[in-house]
Amino acid sequence: MSRNPRRVTLAEGYVLHHRPWRDTSRILEVLSREHGRLTLFARSVRGPGARLGPLLQPFQPLLISWSGRGEAATLTAAERARPAHTLPRAHLLAAFYLNELLLRLTTRHDPLPELFDRYQETLERLAAGGGVEPCLRLFEKRLLELIGYGLDLSCEARSGKRIEPDGYYHFRAGEGLVPAPASAPGALAGSSLLSLAGETLGGPRQLADARRVLTAALASCLEGQALATRAVARAVLRKAAH
Repeated sequence: MSRNPRRVTLAEGYVLHHRPWRDTSRILEVLSREHGRLTLFARSVRGPGARLGPLLQPFQPLLISWSGRGEAATLTAAERARPAHTLPRAHLLAAFYLNELLLRLTTRHDPLPELFDRYQETLERLAAGGGVEPCLRLFEKRLLELIGYGLDLSCEARSGKRIEPDGYYHFRAGEGLVPAPASAPGALAGSSLLSLAGETLGGPRQLADARRVLTAALASCLEGQALATRAVARAVLRKAAH
């Protein structure tokens, strides 16, 4: 099957982002399981009587149909694949963060079915009240792996020595893990790195170290571009502190 066929019917997908287009239409950024990320023009989906408008929102599992090639495909139909994920209000920003990562770090028309599955799984965990930090860290780790920037968390970059649970390390984007004194600012515990590798993150230290490693790795992939959802999160924290 062509990676960008002229007509696609009932493909699994999620709306990652939408913006107004003309008077009654929208431009959708969609993540589909079998066709990757794509842009669709959705006509007559805004305003009174727009039947599809309420469906075309983030975090709703959809079956989407479209026709056209290249960047000019047009939405032809959409329906719910199953009941929507009801995200707790406190988890909405985390879910929008997932969407922003996908928009920034995936390539259009590059099918990544496993990434789609991991995204759906993470939404389900957030909807079920799962801890935000573990959910985000594991998604970030898997995203990096699936787009070709996976981290080697088992060995030192220079010597190839295995990471020791009692050791301490620094992470350098583009290089990897290097030994560091336990007292060095930002030193990462070997036990935290092994927990991240095994996807068994638990306590505050492990989560904090995982966040530092993954933030640095993602920053390298983003090439200095700031994430809007992170700025919003910082503003919310500042407001709460006052």
